[in-house]
Amino acid sequence: MKQHTHRLTLRTQGKGLVPITRPVLDWVSGTGIFTGLLTLWCPHTSCSLTVQENADSTVRADIAAFFETLVPEEHGRYQHSTEGPDDMPAHLRTMLTQSGLTIPVMDSGPVLGIWQGLYLFEHRRTPHRREIVLHLFGT
Repeated sequence: MKQHTHRLTLRTQGKGLVPITRPVLDWVSGTGIFTGLLTLWCPHTSCSLTVQENADSTVRADIAAFFETLVPEEHGRYQHSTEGPDDMPAHLRTMLTQSGLTIPVMDSGPVLGIWQGLYLFEHRRTPHRREIVLHLFGT
C-alpha cells in the first residue's frame, strides 16, 4: 500500500461552483496508484465541496439560485457579520453541504459517473484563495 497527499490551491471569482475535476484527475493519475480511496478535504468554513452534474451549466446556475433563496443575505438577519453580510450565510451554506468527499479510485482514476464532476462551491461574494487537501491511499 502507498499513500500520497497534495494541496490543490485555486482562486475563486466569488460565489459559484468552481470545477476541480481536471486537476484532481491529473494528480490522481500521476501518483501511480491504480486502485484505492481518494479523500478531498476543504479546510475552510465558507466554501464546500460537491459532486454534481458537469454537462449543463444551467444546473450550476439553478443550484446557486436555490442556495440564495434557502440562505439569503439579508442585512440584520444574522448576529454574526464580522466579515460582511455574506459571511454568516456562507457558514450556513457550508454546514448544509460538505467539507469532505471520499471517492473510490479504479484504473488510476476517481470513479465518477458520466455526468459527474467535482466542484468547490464558493459561498462568499468576493474572490478568495482556497485550498483543497487531497489524500490518496491504495496500490
